[in-house]
Parts: sequence; structure tokens; C-alpha cells
Amino acid sequence: GFTDHVALGNEEWNPWDADEKNELAASQQRYEANLKMIKDARSHLEQTSLRVQIWGKAAIGLYLWQHIFGGHLEPADVTAQWREGSQKAGKTYFSFLTGPSVVPGYFSVEAEHVVLVLNGREPAKIAFATQWLHYAQTLMETRKIQHVAVVLLGNEQCNNAWIQPYLKRNGGFVNLLFVTYDYAFVNEEDIFQWPLGVATYRSFPVVEPSWSMLHDPRSYLCNFLGTVYKNSSRETLMEILKQDGLDKLCWIAAREQWQPQETNESFKNYQDALLQSDLTLCPVGINTECYRIYEACSYGSLPVIEDVMTPGDCGNSSMYHSAPLQLLKTMGAPFIFIKNWKELPAILEKEKKMSLQEKIQRRKKLLEWYRNLKAWMRQKFINTLENSFLPSDKG
Repeated sequence: GFTDHVALGNEEWNPWDADEKNELAASQQRYEANLKMIKDARSHLEQTSLRVQIWGKAAIGLYLWQHIFGGHLEPADVTAQWREGSQKAGKTYFSFLTGPSVVPGYFSVEAEHVVLVLNGREPAKIAFATQWLHYAQTLMETRKIQHVAVVLLGNEQCNNAWIQPYLKRNGGFVNLLFVTYDYAFVNEEDIFQWPLGVATYRSFPVVEPSWSMLHDPRSYLCNFLGTVYKNSSRETLMEILKQDGLDKLCWIAAREQWQPQETNESFKNYQDALLQSDLTLCPVGINTECYRIYEACSYGSLPVIEDVMTPGDCGNSSMYHSAPLQLLKTMGAPFIFIKNWKELPAILEKEKKMSLQEKIQRRKKLLEWYRNLKAWMRQKFINTLENSFLPSDKG
């Protein structure tokens, strides 16, 4: 998998030397052993196949389809009114629909099992999401479909109470809920935590690791491009960076106001910053988890994360006690976690002394971890749907 992308058109040439190859092979074996375990566990389902239609009505659907599933969409144009793709995975045939033209009642429902991807971030989005749920409910009642799962971009303070009545456990019709952020109701039975992913609404691309991304020296120790909110830890961060002239060693572009729309230039700048720095600083915003974490991973820039809980209802669930970022921590994310930005100068001192060889090893580890995270989420998603939607007794 991984080495395929770095051959750069020369089949003979191999960037890995022997011990790196062994290390990669060992981790590949571990990864394959894990996948085999999962596949064996569901071999009793081998006879059945499932057709699942995914309705992508929130940008997070593109992260699911293009980044986690590695799926393609036709047409490729991101502004198209209607885009679709399909792939077989496990025993399931998935089709994916997205775009403004995908409207209740105006497209053909071609599977008995549906995954609805919705945005529940704020009241206007919830009103829109609710219309889709009611449409799905009507299809259930008229027996056009059998099962519904929801992938939800949750509210940043985790107040997702509006979705609860729709869950089967509460008398509703939704079998499974995959939800972003550290939602306290995650139970690993019918409610699962889902990664926030990259900002697909700003067209952040699927990035294929290249040889230079792994091996080239980077010009900056760290980067932070973002909004500095009044009285936030981001102000502290800016002060600390200025104190010892550390801002000269890092790519810092702070702005007062959040801008939802990127210009081509600002986006190019942001990608360059990730590609040109060894560390990406991730101060908390409204939630600790942010797109920046996943975007930094895509470019092999190690996230330095302010590991503090943000105000609201997010936090430990009955299953997990390591909030915030329970999912990433459970998956062994190789990040630098700090409690206070005062720890940063010492981290940057250490960074200055690191050899390029050590940085290359660290980048490899990060890129491989991120690839495995996506593969793991994909497999878990498929297993969860199959275990829930397929009849368990063969009579």
C-alpha cells in the first residue's frame, strides 16, 4: 500500500533502506493480522451480501467516502449538483450520493439499507437534518427501506439531544449513530465516536504521501495559521511565541476574524505551511478536536495538541475515560499532548536538536498511523453495519 505512492515513476528505485523496510514490513504484518482477525470474526456472514446507499447531506460525508473509503465520485467537479460513486467492501456493496440535487423524493432509493450523513452543528442545520430523518422514517413506514444509520457532524459542545428520540433504543427508527466529538452517550453498541476529519467543505484534498514529504528538510519548526479569539489560550500561545523570538522559527499567520471561505491563495499558503513545518500547533477552539489535526497528519506535520476539555457537554462516556480526543487517544495517536502552551519553548528547543533522520522516522510513523486509523475506521464502519443490518441467524 504505502510504498506504491512513492515510486515516482521509477519502478526500480526503492526509497526504503533495509531496516526501514523491516520496520515497515513488521507494522504492515501487525496491521494485516488485525484485519485478518476482524475478517475472521465475521466470516459467518460470508453468505450474505448487503446493499447500502449513503446519502451525503453534510461535507463530513466526503471525508467518509473519499478519505476513509478511498472512494471516487463522478463527476470530479466539486461544484457539481449531483455526484455519485460506488464500491464493494467486505460483503457490502456501497453506493454514495451527494450534491445539492439530492433532495428527498427526487432520486431513486436503490437499497434497503441507508446511511444518512447529516450536519447537526446549529439550529438551521438541525432543521435541514430533521427533514431528511422524516423522509427516511416515511420510507421505513412504507417498507421501502429496512435499516437506517446516521453519521452526524455533532454540535461542538455535544448538545445533540435533538437526535436522541430518533434512535431505536428510544423508540425511534435509527439503528446506529456515528457522531463526532466526545459525545458522552457513546457506548460502542449503537452510538460510536466518529473522527472529525479534514475540512472537506473547504475542499481539503486526499493527500498521497510522496518521497519528498517524508525525506526533505522542512524550513520551519512549527506553524499556526488561524484565528486568535479574544481571551483564549490562542492569545497566550501568540505571546509565548513572540517572547523568545520563536515566531521567527515558525510560520505564524494569525487573524482576528474566522473566515469560512478560503481563497486559492490562502489555501495554498496553508498547505505550504503544513508541508514546510515539522510541527503543527493545535490550540483549542470551541472544541479541542479540530480539522487542523487531521490536515497536519495528511502532510506528515506532527500535531502539538492543547489537551484540555472545552466548555459544554462533551466528556467521558461510560466506555471511555480519556476525554478530550478519546477516539484518537484510544487509537494510539503519536501526537505531542500538552496542558499549557508554556510547555512549548522546551518542545521547540528539543526540536532544534533533532536530526533529519529522526524527523524522517517520526513522519513515517505519523503517516502510517494516520493511514491505519482510516483503514480501521472503514473496517469498523463496515463491520458495525453488517452486524447490525444482516440477520444473525441462518435458520
